[in-house]
Amino acid sequence: MKNIFNFPQHYKNVKAFHSKYERFLMPTFLVAGFVFDYIVFANIEISLNFIFLMVYWIVAGVAIVVTTLYDSGKIKFGAKYIRLVAFLVIQFSFGGLLRGSLLFYWFSGALSISWPLIVVIALLMLFYDVFREFFLKPVVQLSLYFFITFSFFVLALPFFFNSISVWLFVVAGALSLAVFFPYILLLFYFGHAGREKQRRIFTSIIIIFFIINTLYFFNIIPPIPLSIREAEAFHSLKVSGGKYIMQGELETFWQNLIPGQTLHLQTGERVYLYTAIFAPATLNTTIVNRWQYFNETTKKWLTMSNASFDIAGGRQQGYKGYSWFLNPAPGRWRVFVQTPRGQVLGKVNLNIVHASTLVEMGEFVR
Repeated sequence: MKNIFNFPQHYKNVKAFHSKYERFLMPTFLVAGFVFDYIVFANIEISLNFIFLMVYWIVAGVAIVVTTLYDSGKIKFGAKYIRLVAFLVIQFSFGGLLRGSLLFYWFSGALSISWPLIVVIALLMLFYDVFREFFLKPVVQLSLYFFITFSFFVLALPFFFNSISVWLFVVAGALSLAVFFPYILLLFYFGHAGREKQRRIFTSIIIIFFIINTLYFFNIIPPIPLSIREAEAFHSLKVSGGKYIMQGELETFWQNLIPGQTLHLQTGERVYLYTAIFAPATLNTTIVNRWQYFNETTKKWLTMSNASFDIAGGRQQGYKGYSWFLNPAPGRWRVFVQTPRGQVLGKVNLNIVHASTLVEMGEFVR
C-alpha cells in the first residue's frame, strides 16, 4: 500500500512546485494584496484599517521569528514548510503595511509636499518585489521591519488619541524603539548573530530613525489622521441650513483634468476657498489657509494672508470651512491648507485673471 504520509516526498513536491512557479507567485501575491488592501481601505471604517495593519505587522514579526529559529536549528518539526513559503508570507505582510501606509499618506497630504515620503514607500514596494532575495537578508529585512514599525505607530497614535500633537510623534518613535530593540535582541540570542551583523542592524535602525524624524520636523510627513476631502475656489459663498452654497465658473471635463483653477474676477471681487477636511471623532484642531502670490519681478512667492478656522472631527465627508481674499492681483496664486505647525494637507493653485464682464457661473451646493 502506498504511504500517503510520505512527508519527505511531499515536501520535495511542494518545493519543486514552488521553484517552478516562483516567478508567477510573487507578482500574484503582490497584485492580490494590493487589490485586497485597496478594497478594504476604501470600504470599511478607518479604525478597522488599523486592525488590518496591526495583523500584517504581527504576522510579519512572527514569520521573521520562525525563519530565524529554523535557520538556527532551534525548531524543526513542520517548520520547513513554513520556511519554504515564509518569504511569501513576509512579502505579503510587508507589502500590505507599505500599501496601507502609502494610501494613508497619499490621502492625508498634498502630493507636492509629501511626495518624498510617498516615493520612498512606493520604491520600497517596487524593489521589494524586484529584488526579493536581497530583501530576505536579515539586515535588510529587519531594517525594513523597523521602518514599517515606526510608520505604523506614527499612523496609529494620532488616530487613537485624537490628536496631531508633536509629542505623539515623539512617543511613536520612542515606542517603536522600545518594542523593536527587545525583539531583535531575542533574535540575536536565538539566531546566534555575530557582532558584525548586530552592528550593521543597529546602525541601520539608528539611520532610519533619524531620517523619519527629519522628514517629520521638516513637515514632509503629512498630519495623519487629517485628510483633505475637497478644496476648490469660488466667486461667492454663503452658508444656509448647514449647507454651503457657492457660485463658481463652469468648466468642461477636460478643464477639470488640468491641475489648478483659472478665475476671472472683476475689480474689488473676493475669491473664496472652500475646503472639506476629514478628522476622526473628538479631534478638534485649527486649519490655516496660507494665501501666496507669485511676484514675477522677484520670482518669489509672497505670503499675503494666513486665515484660520477651527474644525471638529467625526464627519466622514469632511468638516467644511472656508477663507477668502479680497481683490487679489492678477497672476499666479496658491493656497496651502495646513496645520498651525505647517504640515500641509493640500494645495490649490490659482490663476487670477481680471475681467471687465461677468463670466458664465454655476451654483454648487456642498
